[in-house]
Amino acid sequence: MENSNHILFFDQVSISDIAKVGGKNASLGEMYCQLNPIGIKIPNGFAVTAEGYRLFRKENNLEKPLEELLLSLDTKEYSNLSSIGEKARNLILSATIPEEINVDIRAAYQVLCKQCNINYLDVAVRSSATSEDLPSASFAGRMESFLNISGEKQLLDAVLRCYASLFTDRAIKYRHDMGFVNMDIAISVGVQQMVRSDKASSGVAFTIDPDSGFRNVVVINGTFGLGENIVQGRITPDEWVVFKPTLFNKKLNPILKSHCGKKEFTMIYAENALGVSADKTIVNKDTPLAEQNKFSLTDKEVIQLAQWCQKIENHYNKTMDIEWAKDGLNDQIYIVQARPETIHGKARKQIVELYSLKEKGNVLASGTALGNKITSGKARILNSPQEGNLLQHGEILVTDVTNPDWDPILKKAGAIITNKGGRTSHSAIVARELGTVAVVGCGNATSTIKNGQEITISCAEGKEGNVYEGLLKWEIKEQDFSKLNLPETDPMFILADPERAFDLSFYPNKGVGLMRMEFAISNTIKIHPNALCEPEKVTDEATISKIKELTNGYKNGTDYFVDKLAEAVSTVAAAFYPKDVIVRMSDFKSNEYANLIGGKYFEPEEENPMIGFRGASRYYSDFYRKGFALECEAMKKVRNEMGLYNVKLMIPFCRTVEEGKKVIAEMVKNGLVQGENLSDRQADELEIYVMVEIPSNVLLADKFAEIFDGFSIGSNDLTQLTLGLDRDSSLVSFLFSEQNPAVKSLIRETIHAAKRNNIKVGLCGQAPSDIPEFTQFLVEEGIDSISFNPDAIIKGIENILLAEKKNTVRI
Repeated sequence: MENSNHILFFDQVSISDIAKVGGKNASLGEMYCQLNPIGIKIPNGFAVTAEGYRLFRKENNLEKPLEELLLSLDTKEYSNLSSIGEKARNLILSATIPEEINVDIRAAYQVLCKQCNINYLDVAVRSSATSEDLPSASFAGRMESFLNISGEKQLLDAVLRCYASLFTDRAIKYRHDMGFVNMDIAISVGVQQMVRSDKASSGVAFTIDPDSGFRNVVVINGTFGLGENIVQGRITPDEWVVFKPTLFNKKLNPILKSHCGKKEFTMIYAENALGVSADKTIVNKDTPLAEQNKFSLTDKEVIQLAQWCQKIENHYNKTMDIEWAKDGLNDQIYIVQARPETIHGKARKQIVELYSLKEKGNVLASGTALGNKITSGKARILNSPQEGNLLQHGEILVTDVTNPDWDPILKKAGAIITNKGGRTSHSAIVARELGTVAVVGCGNATSTIKNGQEITISCAEGKEGNVYEGLLKWEIKEQDFSKLNLPETDPMFILADPERAFDLSFYPNKGVGLMRMEFAISNTIKIHPNALCEPEKVTDEATISKIKELTNGYKNGTDYFVDKLAEAVSTVAAAFYPKDVIVRMSDFKSNEYANLIGGKYFEPEEENPMIGFRGASRYYSDFYRKGFALECEAMKKVRNEMGLYNVKLMIPFCRTVEEGKKVIAEMVKNGLVQGENLSDRQADELEIYVMVEIPSNVLLADKFAEIFDGFSIGSNDLTQLTLGLDRDSSLVSFLFSEQNPAVKSLIRETIHAAKRNNIKVGLCGQAPSDIPEFTQFLVEEGIDSISFNPDAIIKGIENILLAEKKNTVRI
């Protein structure tokens, strides 16, 4: 067709044309011209320009009435927003598209039909504001799109409705929030060949993790049918997380995580839609259960799509928000939209939050503080995990003591308060892992706090945490740690919850010194591994039903265990890549294993599980050999299939040298060969560490060093076994101290033994962040790394830097 001020085909548009066609259409034109030639499929189309909209507004004398409506908006309470929006849209919908624009749209549609060799081409018609997708503002999702539009009459109706959508309630509110108070905003309309995703699938993708801003992944969401269900948040989509550094390595699987969503509805074309109004061309139907349990893309398609997303990001040199669609007629995937991601696109500030109370009140209970945060809410007193349904999300859990049975409940709690337990108790450990405010060991909390009472919990007043009556005021100050220098001694994380890994990767660190495998098993897998290896031994119907429900969609239960564990570990490994991530093989006690689904059929009853059947002793035993094989298979998948060679493995509670040799031999049987290297980097060979937490590990340290590649001192277990006390017993917990000379003597000897044998040695525990003198001791002895819980790493780094400074002065 001849040149027109009102129509630009995508091959006439580039990203510099935002003022003419809006951000959405400018991006489509840019990709059609620049990325189509390198294999990224972009459906063809054209834009009705912003100049056409201005002419429409002028010819219908709409400028003054619309401006007066917007000026009458109540910008404080927005009490008249709905009425103003409705009046503005009615003004648009009762107007007429000028004849010259009408003719140009019809002609452009005919050209597109001829190019596709079809008389009535189905098209998608989308709004594209001229301010849209600017770095400071994105109207994305605030205006309308119309799908399955066919024929000139329906197309013109859709264009008019797009014009009207510039005045939806949400668009009016947004333009005011972003400072667009006048009539300068115009709208372009994109008309694009419709991808028949109603017969396949569609979705969105981000070249950044949209929650944390972590940049090393592509996150893809998908559903069956048209993608509007995802854009409008109507369904729970499938999700894939894909690792960018290995994305183009054909030998490796870059998919870190895949989750099959419910995909409750499927949006499809309405039957006999030709001739109906543009807002009635699609219908939403319930997705059959069999379809809900299927993924909307294959792994191969996920990888191809992720590669396209990475190329789009590279082209724009920006993190991107991308819409994709798969055509069910030709099985091809297309990119139908791309815009800059505006939430995390800017560089993330490196900050830590500092909490402080603005007022004091009546203290109801006091105990050991976990972390340094403050929160408030309604107290909920529970006597057992069986009452967990009484706890509403965000309420404050108050109870006597917790154990692993409480773990799913603790994730709902806004804070945790217990009568019993110290800073190394179950409640304390889980609270740190979840980043939850907690005060433990109060003694009388369940009697001094009333059920349903409003309370404030403060852990920002030193080591003692206080529970106050009422909802007190507090403030949060942000501390910039971007200029915090890393010490020579490596600060590393103690980490359990993979969901926090991307966020924590922004903190200053040298990797993960201890990843606890147990959290992933108890919170994600939930099933005892032997119950998956030997399902015939599980006989009660309720347990069988739970296992069947959790493993739905997998060929067998063992695949479920391996995939879920590999996902958890690979997420953490990717978050800190290429820094070391030391993964401790499972260290449940027998009573904790018994609490897993099906666990009662496989676990012995022990009087003292803490020093019973745990750690290394399980791995080569006939009781657990099959379960350990699944753990090994998952680690082999992470390293060998996914290429996350920064994962090192660690054996807990290894009582004797002979036991260590048996475990390493068992790992070889399961394909984990110490020293094996499948990459071209020497640093990528498989290393196996051992936890030093039993006095025998220290007394025979030189022998252990002959078979293991590194030591990690577990100060909690080493302290209690050296002093012969139960750290959870309130009767003797006051004796628990890593500062005890006997404990320090064993730690000193461990460090010296590692130096003699030229292997790495680190320590995992709370003391180095709480006690600067203990940090000073470790630094003076020459420890290589110290691992901290997430809430303590900034304080821990400050303690290390202070200790190194003092050590330098002393030298």
